[in-house]
Amino acid sequence: MTDIKTMALKYGGYTSLDKVYLDQLLAGRSEEEQLALITPPPSVVNAYFAELYQKKSPQAATDYFAEVSKELNLYNVEPSFTEESKPFIRLNLSGKSFGFCYEKDGQGRIFSEAKEIITDELLFEIAQIFPHQLIFEQSGKIYMKAVGDEEVVTVQNLTALTDLENLADGRKRLKGYSQEDLLQEAKAFTGKLYYRSENRTAMLYFD
Repeated sequence: MTDIKTMALKYGGYTSLDKVYLDQLLAGRSEEEQLALITPPPSVVNAYFAELYQKKSPQAATDYFAEVSKELNLYNVEPSFTEESKPFIRLNLSGKSFGFCYEKDGQGRIFSEAKEIITDELLFEIAQIFPHQLIFEQSGKIYMKAVGDEEVVTVQNLTALTDLENLADGRKRLKGYSQEDLLQEAKAFTGKLYYRSENRTAMLYFD
């Protein structure tokens, strides 16, 4: 792990003028206490995430939050809106409150404030917000992970709106401009299902 004081300067909003103050603030405290002290409040994390998302890209925003989560130990396997000891990113999906955190390195988690039914529409809506991520459901929970490198080996036209692509790693991908058409064609396939949306193109992946 990076030196605590270095992380405070990089992520916590402190400057080089605060080094003596930081030495006094952190002295004699456990690593857990030190991390809690230098972790920026949820409002700051959300504001910086939103700024990166708008001014750079969705990937720049998630890269920032992934880095902060790793360095400041913000990983959370049981996130909720009632316990905010660890900052998370707030999302508004169809007028309802959701949160985004990382459970572990490389695996994001989307969770709702109130109990919500997980639908294809919801998963595609999340995919539209994070076009560089694959969205999937597992054990009644919503997760996301980076798309990664992809190489298309063959392409087959299934309908006027939907193509079937075979990827070099063995996965299959349905790709088209109509989510409804895509979901209809997906009924013919088996395997773990991943959702993605980019540039108005909807995609479904099968392991």
